[in-house]
Amino acid sequence: MSTTRAANFVSSRRILLWSGIAVLCAWVLVPIYLIALGAFGGRSAVYLWPKTGLPTGLSFEPFLLFLRTEGVLGSFLNSLGAAAITVALSLLLGAPAGYALARYNFHGKDSFRLMVLLTRAFPLAILALPLTVSFIRLGLYDTVTGVGLVHTVLALPFAVLVTQGIFLGVPRELEEAAWVFGCSRIQAFFKIVAPLALPGIAATAVFAFVISWNEVFAASVLTVRNRTLTAYLLTVLAESPMHYRFAGGLMLILPSVVFIFAVRRYLFAIWGISSK
Repeated sequence: MSTTRAANFVSSRRILLWSGIAVLCAWVLVPIYLIALGAFGGRSAVYLWPKTGLPTGLSFEPFLLFLRTEGVLGSFLNSLGAAAITVALSLLLGAPAGYALARYNFHGKDSFRLMVLLTRAFPLAILALPLTVSFIRLGLYDTVTGVGLVHTVLALPFAVLVTQGIFLGVPRELEEAAWVFGCSRIQAFFKIVAPLALPGIAATAVFAFVISWNEVFAASVLTVRNRTLTAYLLTVLAESPMHYRFAGGLMLILPSVVFIFAVRRYLFAIWGISSK
């Protein structure tokens, strides 16, 4: 009798788990699917009601027409450039800072960590005017580099704190063993610590990319001609047909999905899940 109860309990838990996974997948994928229907189906698909489960009459032409709109491709490349700068600088600056916080004890360590966290709580709107004036003086106004630097400031606190936690999870004894076998501190870091911390670093890169890709306020204030995709769509799509708006939404979603898919194996490694 007890064996039957245990089997029923395990079966119920399994059903509950898979039901939760199905609901979560639907929560994420259904909106993307509906946006894709509007982007590829044109005006008729947008206003079709009730929505059909299976796509009918879809064509790439409405989406390609949106891509051929003046300014879309340029703003897309600007967004990619700003995101690349954000990811690179967030990792180059955040990972060493996180490693220092994880491995060394120094005066004011806790205060420094708190200050890093508080920078995310500071309203960006207050800095809009000073940033604009400073960027004009430095020649960074209306440039992808300037936008990337601001996005780096937004992503850097997360990069520092997350990489600190990742490096704390790597046993110090492994580094000490590498030192014993003749590795320098730098060699031990790149040969021992970095490979073990790679999943967390990949997660940090994903977060930095998403922050830069979705950010619109700084990109709108600090650019006029070289706008990112979010800033460009904010100004253009308000007067555009509905299917153009769906195409713009799909354009914003796809790069993040592709980027996350590209680093998925490192993300899965955080939970020990095989991606093969």
